[in-house]
Amino acid sequence: MTMFRWLALFLCIRVYIPVVSQVPECHNFTKLPMTDTIIGTDLVVRLLLYTGRNSDCATLINATYTGLLDVSKKTIFLIHGYRPFGTEPNWLENMTKRLLEADKVNLIIVDWNRGATTINYPVAVSNTKKVAKSLVPVIRNILKIGGSLNLIHMIGVSLGAHISGFVGSTFKGQIGRITGLDPAGPLFRGKGIEDRLDPADAQLVDVLHTDTDALGYEEYLGSIDYYANGGTDQPGCPATLIGGKKYMVCDHQRSVYLYIKSMNFSCNITVFPCASYEEFLDARCTQQDSTYPIFGYHIDKWENSSSLMRFPNKVFFQTSTEDPYCMYYYLLEIITWNKNTRRGYITVGLTGENGVLVKSKPNRKAKSFKMFKEVTLLVSVDKDVGNIASVSLMFSSANVVEPKLKLGILRMRLRSLTDPQRPHMCRYDIVLEKNLEETFQPIECQVQEM
Repeated sequence: MTMFRWLALFLCIRVYIPVVSQVPECHNFTKLPMTDTIIGTDLVVRLLLYTGRNSDCATLINATYTGLLDVSKKTIFLIHGYRPFGTEPNWLENMTKRLLEADKVNLIIVDWNRGATTINYPVAVSNTKKVAKSLVPVIRNILKIGGSLNLIHMIGVSLGAHISGFVGSTFKGQIGRITGLDPAGPLFRGKGIEDRLDPADAQLVDVLHTDTDALGYEEYLGSIDYYANGGTDQPGCPATLIGGKKYMVCDHQRSVYLYIKSMNFSCNITVFPCASYEEFLDARCTQQDSTYPIFGYHIDKWENSSSLMRFPNKVFFQTSTEDPYCMYYYLLEIITWNKNTRRGYITVGLTGENGVLVKSKPNRKAKSFKMFKEVTLLVSVDKDVGNIASVSLMFSSANVVEPKLKLGILRMRLRSLTDPQRPHMCRYDIVLEKNLEETFQPIECQVQEM
């Protein structure tokens, strides 16, 4: 074979050999064996970056290398908490997906599983400030390449909430937002502001409490503090030890699932500033003009979000037992004509024009129905019935020894708090027999009074 033919063959081979592009290595959250729970783990912090360009393939970044991070977009740091068994948080994949769907953001998963995995909880607590310290140079590098503290949003779960606070404190509260999802209570209760999350740690600090009587923190920690179902027992979670591990963690983790549901506007969770959960349930906080129309991730998009800074304040709402956890609120105003005072409870049933039927639980505390005096009840149901076709009322007396009793209603008015634009519904001259449900068709009130 001549030199010319060898050269031609070589060139053909060069032409037809496919070019293989370099595929970036994808990184996953650290998973550790059960043995590490016993022997403990030394702290290692890994930063997994997701963006619109690599939403299915996390890349590693550090204090000097930011990779695909776009400083013109919001950067979210998602920080988990205590991991006693070394497993990946069961909510992590879903939350990662939802955050990337909700916004065009840089999402950084702060993986400190090595350091959070130990049977010795105080060791994990002692690592929280170390994790925060490791994040500071990362944020400084983002600022160095043109980023802004206004575009930093830290979302911390349990111990992660306090880690977020330590980072925010380092930057003198100039970080745009910190969200604390049921901040850890054990070993943080009673601590000073330098040793826990604090309202001054960011421009906006919003905190959700779901397990204040066990793993969470009871007192307010933010610019606004949400207490779901009063902040303690969550509907749908086991009430006894028979529930096993779920009994221990369900209330605590509910904060994450409620926050995830807030991202896709599946329902607007109406919330109410109030001094206590009891006052909220007693309908003493539902007349205020400062009622917030939404809770969760999108609160910074609310048109009146600047009013958040008028707090700190406690804010309350209820949830249902199951996903998507939404509740729908009404105010029921009743004027009675009985000469003698009646004390008791009202159960409300609502049927919509769409055929959906829902029933509320009776009011927690017995109400006193006095002649010509208006009584206001908070009605909460777990389905949206739309426009109301019929209403049912049942009166139960607080005096169990009275065999026969009637409650004469001069006027009933029902109005939606969740959707104030819906018509107010009225009915006049109704007589309720004790423990008997009375169903009727309401009419639209002639004047809608707020």
